Amino acid sequence: MDRLGSFSNDPSDKPPCRGCSSYLMEPYIKCAECGPPPFFLCLQCFTRGFEYKKHQSDHTYEIMTSDFPVLDPSWTAQEEMALLEAVMDCGFGNWQDVANQMCTKTKEECEKHYMKHFINNPLFASTLLNLKHAEEAKTADTAIPFQSTDDPPRPTFDSLLSRDMAGYMPARADFIEEFDNYAEWDLRDIDFVEDDSDILHALKMAVVDIYHSRLKERQRRKKIIRDHGLINLRKFQLEFELRREIKRLQEYRTAGITNFCSARTYDHLKKTREEERLKRTMLSEVLQYIQDSSACQQWLRRQADIDSGLSPSIPMTSNSGRRSAPPLNLTGLPGTEKLNEKEKELCQMVRLVPGAYLEYKSALLNECNKQGGLRLAQARALIKIDVNKTRKIYDFLIREGYITKA
Repeated sequence: MDRLGSFSNDPSDKPPCRGCSSYLMEPYIKCAECGPPPFFLCLQCFTRGFEYKKHQSDHTYEIMTSDFPVLDPSWTAQEEMALLEAVMDCGFGNWQDVANQMCTKTKEECEKHYMKHFINNPLFASTLLNLKHAEEAKTADTAIPFQSTDDPPRPTFDSLLSRDMAGYMPARADFIEEFDNYAEWDLRDIDFVEDDSDILHALKMAVVDIYHSRLKERQRRKKIIRDHGLINLRKFQLEFELRREIKRLQEYRTAGITNFCSARTYDHLKKTREEERLKRTMLSEVLQYIQDSSACQQWLRRQADIDSGLSPSIPMTSNSGRRSAPPLNLTGLPGTEKLNEKEKELCQMVRLVPGAYLEYKSALLNECNKQGGLRLAQARALIKIDVNKTRKIYDFLIREGYITKA
């Protein structure tokens, strides 16, 4: 019995043959008695009478093929699917690219067939319209259009405004980095196979259930953002200004001020007191660096910039005043279990999540294997993060023997 195969023309999209593990090419055989999962065999293994576990050579079977017409006698079902995939990949109207991807039809044939059967066909039009309405009704409660943000600004990637908007992308109504962004990592190595024991299958299902709960929490937070318009910066800037003004008026009331004339005098005196306080603390700040001549020179240059109205360009690096960020706590972070002790120590000190470190490590190892060595400049070109962190990762991998210098 011939049936339409549910796979594309790309052999890598088809499941492998259970007999020889090669990618299936149509026509191929599907056992009608085994499954799920479906049991597929290529013609060569089928003719040899291949048997595996419960599958026997005398089982009933189906011949899977798409080499038959559906809408047009000159178009096979396989070509119909290839046309739809090509239009999806290349875009409607790019008929030359569609024809190049299909390889079996010309540009004119692709355009004529698509317009006739998928655009101007009244049966298909009504069916697609009903499907669209059904999909809209299905996702009405779960879609998050973020309409309440009142057309938020569209900043460039990694700009200050983009960071203030938490990486929100208005054109896609989504975020660059999701809440619980590494939730999918727990599922990447899970594979449901026929040989799983009941306990292992139940364990895998429990992991999937946990993943679903994490997705629900992600969706819940998005709903809060949508319902309250939390991405609208103009709204929050106005709110911030109002809160600051209210706080200033409350300060006046606490000080017993009842008119704006007295408020101006109060502000002037407050500014004068602040300047006097800064002068009194200047001596103690100088004493902090007086034992370190280099730090003292930096402090003097910094004060000169401030006095001239410039922003201080030299950060203070005194040993006595330096405050470094605490080591990163790796507890519960995805990928921690895949690190050795030295790699954990590196991630803690560099403050790099294990998942990101593993990606960077894999990229550097692959490039080193291709080139026969790796230079620091190449590593920095591959890893788009802080150059100091890249240097520490590069030096660590060199020191531990994972990569070699070019």
